[in-house]
Amino acid sequence: MNFGKLKEAVFGKPIASKHAHQERLPKRVALPVFASDALSSTAYATEEIMRTFLHVSPKFMAGGISMSLGYAFLSQTFNIAILICILIVIVSLSYSQTIKAYPGGGGSYTVAKENLGTWPGRLAGASLLIDYILTVAVSVSAGVLALISFNTQLQPYVLHLNCFFILLITIANLRGAKESGALFSIPTYTFVLLFGTLIVYGTFFAAGHPAPPEVALATEELKRVAPNPTELIGWAWILIGFKAFSSGCTALTGIEAISNGTQAFKEPVSRNAAITLWWMAGILSFLFVGGSYLAEKFHIIPMEFGEPGFKTVVAMITQATFPQNTSFGVGYFTAMQFATAGILILAANTAYADFPRLASIIARDNYLPRQLAVVGDRLVYQNGIIILAVTSCLLIVKFGGDTSKLIPLYAIGVFASFTLSQFGMVVHQRKDKKSLATQAVSFFGGTITLIITVVIAVSKWTAGAWVVFIAVPLVLSMMLAIQRHYRYLARELEITPEDKVLPARTVTLLLVPRVHRGILNAISYARALSEDVRALHVTIDPKTVAKVKEDWVKHGQEMPLVILESPYRSLVGPIIDYVEQTLSEDPEVFVTVIVPESVPRRLWHRLLHTNAAIPLKAALGARKRVVITNVRHYLK
Repeated sequence: MNFGKLKEAVFGKPIASKHAHQERLPKRVALPVFASDALSSTAYATEEIMRTFLHVSPKFMAGGISMSLGYAFLSQTFNIAILICILIVIVSLSYSQTIKAYPGGGGSYTVAKENLGTWPGRLAGASLLIDYILTVAVSVSAGVLALISFNTQLQPYVLHLNCFFILLITIANLRGAKESGALFSIPTYTFVLLFGTLIVYGTFFAAGHPAPPEVALATEELKRVAPNPTELIGWAWILIGFKAFSSGCTALTGIEAISNGTQAFKEPVSRNAAITLWWMAGILSFLFVGGSYLAEKFHIIPMEFGEPGFKTVVAMITQATFPQNTSFGVGYFTAMQFATAGILILAANTAYADFPRLASIIARDNYLPRQLAVVGDRLVYQNGIIILAVTSCLLIVKFGGDTSKLIPLYAIGVFASFTLSQFGMVVHQRKDKKSLATQAVSFFGGTITLIITVVIAVSKWTAGAWVVFIAVPLVLSMMLAIQRHYRYLARELEITPEDKVLPARTVTLLLVPRVHRGILNAISYARALSEDVRALHVTIDPKTVAKVKEDWVKHGQEMPLVILESPYRSLVGPIIDYVEQTLSEDPEVFVTVIVPESVPRRLWHRLLHTNAAIPLKAALGARKRVVITNVRHYLK
């Protein structure tokens, strides 16, 4: 099987451009493609709120053991989730307006660029690109942790599993958006069904559990040190609550995905994208608030990654709702863990859907390499997909596949782009003379997301958030350098009135290592190029020179043969010297170097052949007016 057939078997047959409309997604398929990231965040957003509370610094002694007052604040998890749910509605409303105003896609990047200027636009674009890379890293690593919660023996293979799943998602997306969407629909809808059933049953039918000793002791201690509830409304507690709020706002990650990828929707684009956005917001709010309520109802305490018997909060909620002393409980726990792992891993598909499209839009503005704007034979931006996969794998390896280390990096880029998008929409709405209420919604959302960005940056600085403040300026600098190069390229390639097509003389140099059947076609090609044709033979072994001369007299078609001595047994050196001498004799001449090449029938046979064109191209590639080409002779 040759490479072409192998590629077709793995990635599918090429799709004609005229069938592009058939690759656009209906709402039922677009929902799992673009919403899996947001919906999957319900598997860890509640856990992030609770971890923030647990890390509250005030300590007290109980039974000779130092304990944190943070256990007492776990009871505020549901209240924080309600506030975040309100923010989800506000941000979704703003992005629904973005979809209507900019149906061509680009989301935050397009909104910020057209309303706030090119610099804010690039900042939004850089933040989103980094965010999508982190989306893959966070989603896949969180999915692997869910698998480890089911089977702790997989823990030593965390990095292998991460890279394996990224490879699978990459192959699926290289096959095309429609195929990947159909593939990922089942795990997403399965997770929504199982988690939704868990919330309904847990809320109305499952009995709550008594608070663990550490929670009860912390609650009593908090009542002792602050018997008056008004004492809790101090700056310290406000900061704790807002920090937990900002941590839980990871539930908003992925909301912007639909506005960035509207090009993938079937017509009418704006209507279908907006409807899908509100479907996503409704399901997200229900799962997030419901999961937070159950975590509080069952007094769940998050475990640290690497702790013996590690389980995620969702896994512990499932065990608490359906006791594991029944076969149904065990079966439901197993199904829930696999569904959670599935949607978390496949949530990376949101980034695969949006990163290549966003990169293509930025590339068309000359801020990224133009190769990213090229559509592959399966009607996907394959270069962007490959870059996303490689960088995500490197990031996972760097942070050991630990979700808690990746999330602080993840959230900053998300909320920076949210902020720029919302404020950009305020400017757009003012231009269109929208109502003050409409403008107020976008302004309020932008203000809140800006505050959250600052809080996350400050609170998570030592946890690794500082990396984003290095990565974003680097990406911005890269964008500026790329734009500068393309401007320079445009100036250099622009035809001026002084530029004319002038006649040029060509000298053709045919390399003759020895005279064989493959040389004959090369002789015909060389004679067709120009009148000044010379054959060059570099003497590596003086004993072969006489044989080469004799054969050349018979088959060389009276073409002059130049013998080049090579005292150091170098093939390239003498040829370079001869080419430079030819160029010095006539600065306007073109020199074409023809290298005959025998192509074997089997691929592995090529390892036994040398190709002089490769080192010659490397040595002469920077010289003006030099062309190097191969004339191939295919062996039977």
